[in-house]
Amino acid sequence: MSPDDRWRIGHMIEAAEQALAFARGRRREDLDADAMLRLALTRAVEIVGEAAAQVSEQGRAAVPGTPWPQVVGMRNRLMHAYFDVDLNILWDTVHLALPARIEKLKPTMQEG
Repeated sequence: MSPDDRWRIGHMIEAAEQALAFARGRRREDLDADAMLRLALTRAVEIVGEAAAQVSEQGRAAVPGTPWPQVVGMRNRLMHAYFDVDLNILWDTVHLALPARIEKLKPTMQEG
């Protein structure tokens, strides 16, 4: 894997871990009431998707099973339809998709 791909995947992991930290101990209802939480989770997921968009085809092939188009598509949705974000999808992305994504990506950081 190229150094650039490793760097971008590192950004994906870091942003995903930050989103999980922001949401730790929080409930779905908090997302409705807390604008700072909404913005923090939105931005962290955007970063995951933006970094994913920059990973080369070779880098993507090194992490099979990763839904690259969906990861990038989530970023695009958050950026371009910011006025119409489905908070249930955002919450589920953070709690259901990101832990699995981190688990899949971390081993690539240790490979030579």
